[in-house]
Amino acid sequence: MPFRVEVEEEAAGRWIAEVPDLPGVMVYAQSRDEAIARVQVLSLRVLADRLENGEALPQMDGVFAVVA
Repeated sequence: MPFRVEVEEEAAGRWIAEVPDLPGVMVYAQSRDEAIARVQVLSLRVLADRLENGEALPQMDGVFAVVA
């Protein structure tokens, strides 16, 4: 399941990007591209932290293939 990234420009010109399926994953940046890159990095960090701590992860079919 791909994570949806929502991007919006504020009136002052600052960009906000968030991943609604990952609560708290929201960033601000000076450009749209920077906001998207930063929210993707933060998303991966949040997922890695959850995995390390044995917390539930969102459905991520097709991300890993475990073989013998």
